[in-house]
Amino acid sequence: MGINTNMGHSIKHLIIGVLIGFAITAIMFLGYAMLITYTEMNERNLNTVVAVITLLSVLVAGFDAARGAHVKGWAWGMGAGFLYIAILAIVMAVLLPDFGVDGRTLMILVLAIVGGGLGGILGINLKRQ
Repeated sequence: MGINTNMGHSIKHLIIGVLIGFAITAIMFLGYAMLITYTEMNERNLNTVVAVITLLSVLVAGFDAARGAHVKGWAWGMGAGFLYIAILAIVMAVLLPDFGVDGRTLMILVLAIVGGGLGGILGINLKRQ
């Protein structure tokens, strides 16, 4: 396999990983919304739930991105985390006119990149076994 074929394969896994991450996000947010709607739960823990769901989603995205890579799983995972957050920020900026970058947004960005990197480390190392 040539380097271009390997790169294309890795980029394909990066994109698939991010799409899987968004699918996980959607399913988990839908489940949380149903819990809030049909139980006595309230939205008090929303920030924590968003952070945990984001972390899990980018961890899986990074894991899958690294499974398609041959080297530097951490970098492919971090790329998946960054791409996930970049897409999310663009969508939010379009849908929410008052969307802005603040400390919480930057914390989620760092969380996504680190979580993606951890997923990438796991993905490439478990691939080798």
